[in-house]
Amino acid sequence: MKKIRLSTGREVPARAGQSILDALKEAEVFLTASCGGKGTCGKCKVKLLEGKAGIEGYGKLTTEERKAGLVLACQSFPEGGISIEIPENSRIVVGEKIAVSRAQNLLELVQAFGSGVSPLVEEAGLDIPHPAIEDNSSDLERLKRALREARVLDDGHFNFSHAFLSGMGHALREAGWEVVFRYAGRDAVSVKPKGRTQYGVAVDIGTTTVVVYLVDLSSGRLIDAGSTYNSQIRYGDDVITRIIQATEGGQLSTLRETVRDDINGLIGAMLQKRGIPFGDVEFAVISGNTTMSHLFWGFNPASIREEPYVPGVSFYPLLRGADSGLAMDQGGIVYTLPSVASYVGGDIVAGVLASGMNRKSEVALFMDIGTNGEIAVGNNEWLMTAACSAGPCFEGSGIRHGMRATEGAIESVKIRPGDFEPEIGIISGNHGEKTPVARGVCGSGMIDAISEMLLKGVIDRKGKFHPGLGTPRLRRGEDGMEFVLAKNSASGDITLTEVDIENILRAKAAIYAGVSSLLKEVGLTLDAIEKVYIAGGFGNYLNVEKAIILGMLPDMPREKFVFLGNTSITGAYLCLVSGDLREEAGEIASKMTYMELSVSPGFMNEYMSALFLPHTDASQFPTVEKMLGADQPL
Repeated sequence: MKKIRLSTGREVPARAGQSILDALKEAEVFLTASCGGKGTCGKCKVKLLEGKAGIEGYGKLTTEERKAGLVLACQSFPEGGISIEIPENSRIVVGEKIAVSRAQNLLELVQAFGSGVSPLVEEAGLDIPHPAIEDNSSDLERLKRALREARVLDDGHFNFSHAFLSGMGHALREAGWEVVFRYAGRDAVSVKPKGRTQYGVAVDIGTTTVVVYLVDLSSGRLIDAGSTYNSQIRYGDDVITRIIQATEGGQLSTLRETVRDDINGLIGAMLQKRGIPFGDVEFAVISGNTTMSHLFWGFNPASIREEPYVPGVSFYPLLRGADSGLAMDQGGIVYTLPSVASYVGGDIVAGVLASGMNRKSEVALFMDIGTNGEIAVGNNEWLMTAACSAGPCFEGSGIRHGMRATEGAIESVKIRPGDFEPEIGIISGNHGEKTPVARGVCGSGMIDAISEMLLKGVIDRKGKFHPGLGTPRLRRGEDGMEFVLAKNSASGDITLTEVDIENILRAKAAIYAGVSSLLKEVGLTLDAIEKVYIAGGFGNYLNVEKAIILGMLPDMPREKFVFLGNTSITGAYLCLVSGDLREEAGEIASKMTYMELSVSPGFMNEYMSALFLPHTDASQFPTVEKMLGADQPL
């Protein structure tokens, strides 16, 4: 038995003749492998650090990637003990522990909203007489007759898709004509043997990451959860770049195929782990910003970035599994959360739904801090929303040692006064390592680090390093001055550069300027806000105090802040299990008024003012000014 040592310190056994991909899969370490391990998709990349492996092919790997030691896991066979590093964009994170920790909270949330489990796809048991010489009606006519006799619908009339009809005959005979007929409204979905569990998937398509929940639709129970990078990122970090690639670059079908493969990789890993046939997944809910939803369905997104910024589709019809290309029953139903405008999509509708702010009389502020910073303000009578391009830096992209909030990420930073030595907290993968190994820094770690640097006098209010601090942590690197957060880590020294800090300041300025502009548009001040709901991938790790010092969050009483995590996937789950909440999501989208910041005359002034730490207007951050005193003048 050979050993594969991961850069995290974990060891995975590999049998003779077993590929790296299969050995990792057996150890529940999942890689993106859209082609099923045939070596054609080029996505299961790993870096061979030590040892030898037999390589049967390099697929689509470039010469530069091969020189860097990258190989395809499906085409590489260990010849002895080896050490590998899994790039972040190759990894699929699937974990039952993740699902179990969230499952009870999700069901409680459904109940708190006064709703029960009512999936879109309903079912009816049928005992259909077997065909005989004296009764030679076709399979479809026999099914229709059984439906009329069972009074499933008053008139028994259903719409039967090609996908349904193509598998119907085999399914009826496989079940011995004792079946469960599943349907959505008047649309036939499937016929299955009695006793088969019905599953659904909730999908959050983020600009940077993709998250999938696998759910038992009979109970609403969350079975598993998984996440991975959105592989579209290779075509551009932001939605504008991807729209240009899809339209002017002729890559629409490629972008669609790319994200669909990511989703199917997650679905496939979870189903394989539990021995569930993909045909038992009969309902899917898609949540994403307007561009991501258009790209998923292959709809032309050109008008999203062209004035007057009108998307092709806002309210999506129910479409079939066969139309989506998802790993599910091809006759199954796919629901897409509605969008509000070109830059406020179904993910924000899902977030507002998950927060419950649309049900309360108090005025609340909702902030989704991700690649695109979306904001909503309102209550049960009115809702207004806007979007600002924060960029993907808080999710790791564009930052020299940036990464998502996953295993090995520096999530918290404190800097000792005097010697400026950092104390870091690292996200652990709980694989038995005595000490977690730092691999990079995630969004919360970046915010902590910059806030600490400001408080301890390492940087000034423009984000520039103070010279002559007398610490080896501050040095000149390839991109100018940089501060070393961790030495000799799994990825070498992990640093934050002045260029990194500039990118983060631009992102936080866009978010804060969006909040300021939206509140001024509706004639409110921060005093009118009773709650601030924070959503986003790294919200669970975010330190409110440090985010306020940075000038990203408004300086308000700390008890008003509520962290909700990834509300896009939470809202998708709610729509997956509840018909009432699907209807409510549509009402939220219809109610929202959109403010286009790109044509707002005051937004750029707000943005420029917010490019400092924490802001050029000291009166907006009184508690921060008190902390800084007179030592950090503007």
